[in-house]
Amino acid sequence: MSELLLCAKHLTKRFGGLAAVNDVSVDLHRGRIHAVIGPNGAGKSTLTNLLSGDLPPTSGQIDLNGQSITGRSPERIARQGLGRSYQKTNIFLPFTVWENVRLAAQSRERHAAFNPLHWFSAAGKLSAVNQRCERALELAGLTARANTVAAAISHGEQRQLEIAMTLATEPTVLLLDEPLAGMGAAEAESMVALLQRLKAEHAIMLVEHDMDAVFALAEVLTVMVNGQVIASGTPVEIRNDSGVQAAYLGEEH
Repeated sequence: MSELLLCAKHLTKRFGGLAAVNDVSVDLHRGRIHAVIGPNGAGKSTLTNLLSGDLPPTSGQIDLNGQSITGRSPERIARQGLGRSYQKTNIFLPFTVWENVRLAAQSRERHAAFNPLHWFSAAGKLSAVNQRCERALELAGLTARANTVAAAISHGEQRQLEIAMTLATEPTVLLLDEPLAGMGAAEAESMVALLQRLKAEHAIMLVEHDMDAVFALAEVLTVMVNGQVIASGTPVEIRNDSGVQAAYLGEEH
């Protein structure tokens, strides 16, 4: 069996009388892409925010790499091995691709924060940071763009850069929120290839509206509607689920 890296059980998040996420359980395994799909307002982004620590759950339990992370801060969860991207690209446009990734890699250098002697060190001379940068850029397919200003690369490459920044923190679990949003066909194909490369070493949860990409990538799909899971299974099982077809996919799928 593949290694279970993140286990979320019976997660619920209430805002007053509204249950944005209601009794949702998700398991993420190394070597698998697990897609979470559903219409707008289904609770997908709220679920992602619960797993990453951006929101505390009202109830439920989350374990990452065998340790409870329930209610912990996003920074602490990130240090324990969880990386995420957002719907809106979150990069430093005036900086080069390399500088963006280096900043992310530096954020994992605990000694830099606590040892005053390191405050005056040149960031470019931190060998461990540079090695993580090089590896992240190679994985993301951006080595040739390392010295290019982020504002000058394409939208698809900016999405790749955000993933490279996440990889520089050395996560075991990746939460990717609509990584193909706004891409043309060629860029989407490049992103699909990137995610296929990454899954061997990571557990990936993908929130995405591009159904062609979802069914091409995911081994497991969870379908949410109104904060609840209405189905979970393989792509074939989800395609053939009459409840999913009626609620979300439609006849074309």
